[in-house]
Amino acid sequence: MNVTTLSSFKKRRIIFFLLFFPSVLIFTSEGFAQGNLIIIPRRVVFEGPKRTEALSLANTGADTAKYLISVIHYRMLDNGAFELITQPDSGQYFADKNFRFFPRSVVLAPNEAQTVKLQTINTSGLNPGEYRSHLYFRSVPNVKPPGEQPADTNSKEISVKLVPIFGIAIPVIIRVGPPVSTVAVERAALEIDGQGARQLKTTFSRTGNVSVYGDIQIDHVSPQGKTTRVSLVKGFAIYTPNKQRHAVFPLVDHQNFSYHTGKLRILFTTTSGTRTVKIAETELELH
Repeated sequence: MNVTTLSSFKKRRIIFFLLFFPSVLIFTSEGFAQGNLIIIPRRVVFEGPKRTEALSLANTGADTAKYLISVIHYRMLDNGAFELITQPDSGQYFADKNFRFFPRSVVLAPNEAQTVKLQTINTSGLNPGEYRSHLYFRSVPNVKPPGEQPADTNSKEISVKLVPIFGIAIPVIIRVGPPVSTVAVERAALEIDGQGARQLKTTFSRTGNVSVYGDIQIDHVSPQGKTTRVSLVKGFAIYTPNKQRHAVFPLVDHQNFSYHTGKLRILFTTTSGTRTVKIAETELELH
């Protein structure tokens, strides 16, 4: 048991957030996993005639777990980080008044799954645009009352056990009216980080009334036309009302080509049904 003495005791609440905006994580499925909880899909978008959605939750751990479900709000910073907010920024609209979900808590035995249902409400009077809030799944620690915990008869010090609390937040987006968005790669520069590794520093510019979400792939193209994948980031987003997002992508070194010749091709794509749709593309000549 991890304990700390009274002299160094501080009341703590440790929360780990895993969102749909990974700039360094690479996802290989349509779900999120944090702790022992898996959620599929990892984001919800209501647009057109769509009014309902079902989330699949699964407990992959060895113990029964309880999760409380609530609604929270975030702003996205220009570097892709998120801040918890209670009031929307200018041009940002919350979706919490326009959807409901059930149940509000789930208890999952090991290897058990359950569905959480979402439904839009009161959307007929909404002005055109995008409305966004986040569903937050917070684990409830399985802590025994003090009288049920084994006592350490050899210790004369008061101690406290620090129990980590895990959470996952996924976006719920409601779009009203025709979606319009364009993205351009404004700047791209090859750099070396503090550890000597190569990275690509970029700035994306977004216009329009909806967020964009997709995958970033970066390829090296040799002077002879040979293409080599050097970076892949899934789940890259620019949320309204943000106009820009700055990002840094680590690049893989490869003995078969040089970063001093050829070019880097940066491609931002999304999936629409079974189709892959290009959001933005640019090339950086290397010297």
